[in-house]
Amino acid sequence: MAGCRGSLCCCCRWCCCCGERETRTPEELTILGETQEEEDEILPRKDYESLDYDRCINDPYLEVLETMDNKKGRRYEAVKWMVVFAIGVCTGLVGLFVDFFVRLFTQLKFGVVQTSVEECSLKGCLALSLLELLGFNLTFVFLGSLLVLIEPVAAGSGIPEIKCYLNGVKIPGIVRLRTLLCKAFGVLFSVAGGLFVGKEGPMIHSGAVVGAGLPQFQSISLRKIQINFPYFRSDRDKRDFVSAGAAAGVAAAFGAPIGGTLFSLEEGSSFWNQGLTWKVLFCSMSATFTLNFFRSGIQFGSWGSFQLPGLLNFGEFKCSDSDKKCHLWTAMDLGFFVVMGVIGGLLGATFNCLNKRLAKYRMRNVHPKPKLVRVFESLLVSLVTTVVVFVASMVLGECRQMSPSSQIGNDSFLLQVTSEDVNSSIKTFFCPNETYNDMATLFFNPQESAILQLFHQDGTFSPITLALFFILYFLLACWTYGISVPSGLFVPSLLCGAAFGRLVANVLKSYIGLGHIYSGTFALIGAAAFLGGVVRMTISLTVILIESTNEITYGLPIMVTLMVAKWTGDFFNKGIYDIHVGLRGVPLLEWETEVEMDKLRASDVMEPNLTYVYPHTRIQSLVSILRTTVHHAFPVVTENRGNEKEFMKGNQLISNNIKFKKSSILTRAGEQRRRSQSMKSYPSSELRNMCDEHVTSEEPAEKEDLLQQMLERRYTPYPNLYPDQSPSEDWTMEERFRPLTFHGLILRSQLVTLLVRGVCYSESQSSASQPRLSYAEMAEDYPRYPDIHDLDLTLLNPRMIVDVTPYMNPSPFTVSPNTHVSQVFNLFRTMGLRHLPVVNAVGEIVGIITRHNLTYEFLQARLRQHYQTL
Repeated sequence: MAGCRGSLCCCCRWCCCCGERETRTPEELTILGETQEEEDEILPRKDYESLDYDRCINDPYLEVLETMDNKKGRRYEAVKWMVVFAIGVCTGLVGLFVDFFVRLFTQLKFGVVQTSVEECSLKGCLALSLLELLGFNLTFVFLGSLLVLIEPVAAGSGIPEIKCYLNGVKIPGIVRLRTLLCKAFGVLFSVAGGLFVGKEGPMIHSGAVVGAGLPQFQSISLRKIQINFPYFRSDRDKRDFVSAGAAAGVAAAFGAPIGGTLFSLEEGSSFWNQGLTWKVLFCSMSATFTLNFFRSGIQFGSWGSFQLPGLLNFGEFKCSDSDKKCHLWTAMDLGFFVVMGVIGGLLGATFNCLNKRLAKYRMRNVHPKPKLVRVFESLLVSLVTTVVVFVASMVLGECRQMSPSSQIGNDSFLLQVTSEDVNSSIKTFFCPNETYNDMATLFFNPQESAILQLFHQDGTFSPITLALFFILYFLLACWTYGISVPSGLFVPSLLCGAAFGRLVANVLKSYIGLGHIYSGTFALIGAAAFLGGVVRMTISLTVILIESTNEITYGLPIMVTLMVAKWTGDFFNKGIYDIHVGLRGVPLLEWETEVEMDKLRASDVMEPNLTYVYPHTRIQSLVSILRTTVHHAFPVVTENRGNEKEFMKGNQLISNNIKFKKSSILTRAGEQRRRSQSMKSYPSSELRNMCDEHVTSEEPAEKEDLLQQMLERRYTPYPNLYPDQSPSEDWTMEERFRPLTFHGLILRSQLVTLLVRGVCYSESQSSASQPRLSYAEMAEDYPRYPDIHDLDLTLLNPRMIVDVTPYMNPSPFTVSPNTHVSQVFNLFRTMGLRHLPVVNAVGEIVGIITRHNLTYEFLQARLRQHYQTL
């Protein structure tokens, strides 16, 4: 879609613009990460860096491979297994820490306030009880919000950020030790402060941080502690450990190690291998049983009994022994479950839509202001939530009769524990004996206790109470998610959905007369439907809920409900995590491209304006390139003018082992010329040669055999051509797009490391005199390599020459200019690439593809350009 500037007027299928106002093309919007006016959508920003998940097979790496043998390989693998075990244990301990203090602060708060309410209900001083509750909640939320000011990336659940990291996008500060500390303490205070947030989501982020930092044995927050640990010094290794840590976080939160493994595979990791699956499952098991061991010992004093598998325990679903007609669920109930799935999908889509609008409002009106405004917003949400909870508990509740069946003992220890938790959390505010206040029982308890009430309380909840609770909780949870505190969404969604499911069960029992249904099952299905409608997870969430309930018979209804909820919600918008990824402008790559995108080729989406280096380049040129560009990789090339017409034989062009007629090549090249406004879109030098108006049809003069030339250059494959020259803004188009033979790819971090360590030689010497760096020396500064702007130029001789060939990757993945976009996308995403050079049939680089060239928005813009040329 063409832009319009100044007085230029243009009209097209999508826009019509005229006058003095300046607009930008979709490509420019993509680069700048601005907002499209038509759809008010934020486009991916180009300032996000990608991670290097592909191995750089250069000389230092090959030297390491030469020293490797089976014994060292087994030792490396053993170290990896030990590190994975340590990650699981540490993640379980983080969960134990958060759970212990949340439970401690919550018991303290509710104990003081409940005592005050019982006393003031007779004396008429309930306002004092409200002030006490406000004092606790505002203090806790204020502390949690201050921690987010220290590390802003600790806000929210962290799941969108970890999803981006595993997709290959570098989010600054996302896996730092300071982030972990602010996250763990912050979620402790935000949950204890009575906000409608959960601690399970941040556990996933915490586990990922543990997975990223523990194998490094160093931290920027603890610079004085230096441990020489030579293993796992690459983004590729760190990605695997982050996957294991995220899975361990899920396992610790829900007691679901298999669900955690599937979560890491389904929701997070873009690149997976078979060997990683077993390690991730082992890490999840380690986290689950570490947390289980300590929680069981601390709460029940029975060390080694493993009675509490996760932070969130759903308890055991079992019909009362006195009710012979009761069944957990029947085949007839599946129809109700499908309808609940549809409603859950609609409710989830509504929740996501409202939260997206709130997030955009915050981005425009809250985030640009001083940081303390975010703290005031958090305090405002806490104030409103506290007042609503207190007033609703005191005024809107109904007194319901306690069920005598809840007081009958059971042989199952776990069921006894669940019954005790349910009965102990019943609130009797303003109600006579043998009755309880149903609204206070839901609102005036920790969220986990309220979920257990809805799942297992045999007594009835008033339909009006459930409806009011659902509406209030829905709105407040939607408002809360996105404020500047660490917050999870799993538990609020489960509680909101459980209230919806219990309301459906009450209606079916009371008004339709279906007495056989089990209310706990409908509460569970309602929780699954709403959570599935919000987050749009299927496989992993099904397994997580089955493991949490410890009831395999729930597998079919949960799976059907989640599928229907996802399909219904996807019809309206994306999942909540994908929405927040999009709001941040992160260039996330989906699982696959749309079928329509295959009308594009690599030459249509590549970046043809290259900045490159020669195999032997002066320091002056390298410093100039590094300081005037922001690219993170540079092709290593030599000029090759003589090969332009070598592959032209008669009226045919031999390219990629396929013979094309000259007429078809001319036609396609002509389309490329009409499609572009400059030579940027030309896919290769031979096509540019064929497009020239003055091209001659004479046979080229016979030259010496190409094979003989290659043999003569066998020992000097990288000639020292133009070492003083580097790409310049003053070059003409002809010079800028001269034929360049591609030899490899070198990263910015590698070039800066070579300059910092003085790897160069003088003109009077041969390149063999240049110092050599080992693989350990090249990776010593990982993951924070020195910056070119911090380099002291007075220590460098600008006339010295750097031979980059030993340190470049001579065999990166490449594609032809004619490769379909779907093939390019699958290669890029599956292999975890950061840069993908586009090389033509004669070995010339004609462009490069990065993550930003494969985002959905960029491909859509190029597809529109393609349609305009038809």
